[in-house]
Amino acid sequence: MWLTTLADLALLLVGFFVLLQADQVDPNTLAAGFRAGFGIKEQAPAMPVDLAAVNGFAPGSAQLPDGAAALAWAGTAAADPRTRLRIIGEVDGSAADVDPVTGSGPILAADRARAVAAMLVRARAVAPERIAIVTARGKRRAVLSLGYDGGRQ
Repeated sequence: MWLTTLADLALLLVGFFVLLQADQVDPNTLAAGFRAGFGIKEQAPAMPVDLAAVNGFAPGSAQLPDGAAALAWAGTAAADPRTRLRIIGEVDGSAADVDPVTGSGPILAADRARAVAAMLVRARAVAPERIAIVTARGKRRAVLSLGYDGGRQ
């Protein structure tokens, strides 16, 4: 009986020390280690060849301003099926430029990128599987980056 209790205590101590060490590891390095351990290869982003932007988002809003120019650009620029579109939703980092419900800037940036992506998919300018959404701090806009991936599947 006492041996079981001692083993439980030892496992709790090991778990405690693992938790202490976990905070000292860079999360990106840890994630890369997990990917390597499971044999998952990280795919490099497509080589960017052209850019466009949807400017004019109001502070704290993901309501699309006029995106006709970006829609026309995407329709012609992304005609080649070997291209991928990366939409970077940006916030300016001010206290007013956050999601009104959650108070989060990254969520608002993702909402802006999703709004642009939805507009492009609805207009059939780009297929949804060719779109990647990223968030960043910058200006109140969504940047569309067209990249050539060399025909990878």
